[in-house]
Amino acid sequence: MRVSARADYALRAAIELSAASGSHVTGEQLARAQNIPGTFLETILIQLRRTGLVRSQRGAVGGFRLARPASEISLADIIRAVDGQFPGARGEPPEDVTYPGPAEPLRRVWIALRAFGPTVLETVTLADIVSGELW
Repeated sequence: MRVSARADYALRAAIELSAASGSHVTGEQLARAQNIPGTFLETILIQLRRTGLVRSQRGAVGGFRLARPASEISLADIIRAVDGQFPGARGEPPEDVTYPGPAEPLRRVWIALRAFGPTVLETVTLADIVSGELW
């Protein structure tokens, strides 16, 4: 199973929002925290907003936040929002992939995905990733 760059970036952005615990985070902050190209992230955030996974607020205290609790948003929800149906991590062996900050546990998900398939994406939530409570 291959995961597109768009899905990978969307997952990392959603994990950052989850780690922010309901605070608004700007697109620029998300892009910087996860090393995601800003213009690419803009498109992803629009898709996540249109599918009801994130909310946005304009203004000085604006930005993005999750639309519902992280424990209710599976990784599959994020992938379907940006890619439609399931693909397969970034064309690299999962053991070689690393992520900064709160997205670091995502690597273990890719390893499990190789072993257990899409069921992993349906059962792992953003809250699971942020807590690091994985297998």
